[in-house]
Amino acid sequence: MLRETAWAKINLALHVRRRLADGYHDIESLFAFARDGDAVSLAPSGDLTLAIEGPFAAGLDAGPDNLVLRAAEALRGAFGISDGAALRLVKNLPVAAGIGGGSADAAAALRLLIRHWRIDPRDLRIAAIASALGADVPACLESRTLRGEGRGDAMAMLDEPELAEMPLLLVNPKIALATGPVFAGWDGVDRGPLDGGPALAAALAGRNDLEPPAAALVPEIATLVDALQALEGVRLARMSGSGATCFALFSDAAARARGTCVIRMRWPSYWCLETALK
Repeated sequence: MLRETAWAKINLALHVRRRLADGYHDIESLFAFARDGDAVSLAPSGDLTLAIEGPFAAGLDAGPDNLVLRAAEALRGAFGISDGAALRLVKNLPVAAGIGGGSADAAAALRLLIRHWRIDPRDLRIAAIASALGADVPACLESRTLRGEGRGDAMAMLDEPELAEMPLLLVNPKIALATGPVFAGWDGVDRGPLDGGPALAAALAGRNDLEPPAAALVPEIATLVDALQALEGVRLARMSGSGATCFALFSDAAARARGTCVIRMRWPSYWCLETALK
């Protein structure tokens, strides 16, 4: 059985510059990825099927509208493949949480099926499929530190040894937050470009323009970000994507462990994940 990790996506910074005519937004973002995430596996099969399990599987539809099956069908159709695959998704990450979710799962399924069906990973049709599936899918397909612009699919890969293995804490108040209403709540003000240069410095100088509209919908976000920023040894704390997951990068693993204890004692019902950047 082949397996792929759908690594959690972190937006170290996310600048929204303008609304586009197609309903998307022109953004500038620094993407990084955690060492943990959902898991996708497959077994050979004549049919294309999906089964979902795991702590956050409840309520997810494994039918043809699921982004994993849509990715699989698109890849199979583009390359004229008749074989199927029995796909299994283990949902370890919260749903509608700003850390990749369905986009990361779809990207992991693409990587898995490319291996299974022996497709050339350099084929340009793969990038087109990823872009058509959603704005975050191209970045999740790469799952490495990168800068994204446009809809998020105009990408430049970054070599950032300073970020590699940096201790990371993810926290979610277990409140699902759909992307559409958050973008709809953006005030339309262009607050300027994302800095160039080293990713961590650019992130520290940057912002997440979706944090204010997300916090207006889920006030727990602002309280959580403030609490994370106050922890000892934190390098950067912010909301990721359109929320409601917030993150903190730490100077060392011991500081992360102490910070996790503080957060879990204050909010025992929240979802927490101690991990590190890839």
